[in-house]
Amino acid sequence: MNEINNPSRLKKLKINFPKFSMKSAENVDLSDIDLEKLAQKPVKKRKENYPATSYKTVKEFFYRSAKEFTTKTAIAEKPDHKTTYKDITYGEFYADVQAFGTAITKVLNKSNARILIVGETQYGWYLSYMTALCGAGIAVPVDRELPDNELESVINRSRADIVIYSTRKEDSIKNIRKNVPTVEYFVEMNSDKPLDGQDVGLKTLVELGRNVVESGDDSFSKIEIDPDEFKVLIFTSGTTSNSKGVMISNRALAENINAVTAYVTLYPTDRLFSVLPLHHTYESTIGFLLPMALGASVAVCEGLRYILPNIQESKPTALLAVPLLIETLYKKINEGIKKSHKATLVSSMIATTNLLKKAGLDIKKRVFKDIYDQLGGRLRLIVSAAAPIDKKAGKWLEDIGIIFLQGYGLTETCPISAVTPDFDPRVGAAGKLIWQAQAKVIDKNEDGEGEICIKTPTVMLGYYENEEETKKVMDEEGYFHTGDIGYIDDEGFIYITGRSKNVIVTQNGKNIYPEEIELLLDKVPEIKESMVYGKEPEGEMAKRKDAKELIITARVIPNTDEIEKLHGTGLTDEAIKEIIWNRIKEVNKKLTGYKAIKELEIKEGEFEKTSTMKIKRFKEIAKKPNSKEEKTDKKNA
Repeated sequence: MNEINNPSRLKKLKINFPKFSMKSAENVDLSDIDLEKLAQKPVKKRKENYPATSYKTVKEFFYRSAKEFTTKTAIAEKPDHKTTYKDITYGEFYADVQAFGTAITKVLNKSNARILIVGETQYGWYLSYMTALCGAGIAVPVDRELPDNELESVINRSRADIVIYSTRKEDSIKNIRKNVPTVEYFVEMNSDKPLDGQDVGLKTLVELGRNVVESGDDSFSKIEIDPDEFKVLIFTSGTTSNSKGVMISNRALAENINAVTAYVTLYPTDRLFSVLPLHHTYESTIGFLLPMALGASVAVCEGLRYILPNIQESKPTALLAVPLLIETLYKKINEGIKKSHKATLVSSMIATTNLLKKAGLDIKKRVFKDIYDQLGGRLRLIVSAAAPIDKKAGKWLEDIGIIFLQGYGLTETCPISAVTPDFDPRVGAAGKLIWQAQAKVIDKNEDGEGEICIKTPTVMLGYYENEEETKKVMDEEGYFHTGDIGYIDDEGFIYITGRSKNVIVTQNGKNIYPEEIELLLDKVPEIKESMVYGKEPEGEMAKRKDAKELIITARVIPNTDEIEKLHGTGLTDEAIKEIIWNRIKEVNKKLTGYKAIKELEIKEGEFEKTSTMKIKRFKEIAKKPNSKEEKTDKKNA
């Protein structure tokens, strides 16, 4: 699963919902409901946290779950598009971890190996990561989208002993294997190739290890895990020349579980739908380790083109996603409702069910059953993280009865620093500080916004072999300086308004956060995607008295489908630019004067992105506009 990294694929996502009959809403009978009596009934709202777990290592909770939920499904995966989901039980997963770990330590004779994992989401990835965390060594999850030269660099920087790769990465491994001298073994996922020199299939190692275990060797299960020892190395987004390796301990990962269980209730009957790349801590920790700690299951998505049929078949109860995917689903569902001429009915029933819910009667799942059925029938929780989301999408999900939560954190916080409690949802907040955390806001501006700094047991051990960079982000009191700008309210909810590294500072000291403007631009139908930045004056502009003032510039990718739908076909580039500029002027009316966009650049192609679909701003800004962008507007808003 890698298309989630490609925003163009998401923008053109072919999710075609059938017409929504909405019979469940039309036929709902409210005649027997005494609204006056309900209104008098006090609705108690939970304020205290749930009892939290107190795990110290991943091995601790995984072994507990394997024993308690032996026959229950842990991971569900489709062998191919035509075959139904295959269930791997906790007992089977545990046995494979024991066997694979024994093979690494006894057959390959590697102790505390550095195990680099690269590939799309599949059982072999989960098995490799869990085996490393349970005692085989240090896990190094890597973005499968890295070009060969960067993959080679990461292998060498991490000094990997073992590289576990998916079949789709076989060519990359062939291209670089002569240039990675520390690697002793190349292990191919989902392969039973025999051990031949450096090469072997993962299935082969599992069988070899199983034979050793069956002979009576239980040494792997007896490996003791130091909770505070360096056990995961994850490189931050960016090219390998400037990416930083984040060192993570078992305790930091376990504390994520302890943090979430205090705020969110998950049951062994829950199933999480895995659609995000596993090399990112958001998915590997919250999308994988969390359900493994609670006896829940994970269903693997085959890819974006299969997302809807996979959801309908696997029937998940929870979905972790980035905002762009959630907003896409929201738009597609609402397009289907409009095509069915049911928009007025849905709006009316949202208003009615909201009133009933306030009075203590929640009938949303019954009323909006047709929508739920298209999403598998059991979806109750959606979590958004990694970037700001349109509040409208989150509010709408809540309106139809889905619990909408937001999480906040960075790779350096492994990742959770804040998450919305399911008993106190707040659309717009990035989440509530986890109960173990302390936080402070420094260098506040006139609005009380400043850099958010967090002290929590989920924070990294430091940057790998880079003490200088570690000191830049960790202060003497143990607070991690996130680089994110925002504020924290009296109840501990975090609100993010921008990124300090992205901030545009005006000559009179005003701070402009591009994300705030981009959220408005991205609501414009004619705009597919946007990036706002402060541009150095050029040419005649550079000669003006205010030449030091950065020009607020919007670099925009047009939504050609919407433009043709709204304005007709056969438009020239200049006509398209004029259309978008006119829409930008409407956006400027919603902004304070100094934040108004002054220039427009039209971009062809796609923005370069990180694995969580954040624009690599500095790389994009450094690029020269293409020929169609050179003629930027010099109009004032």
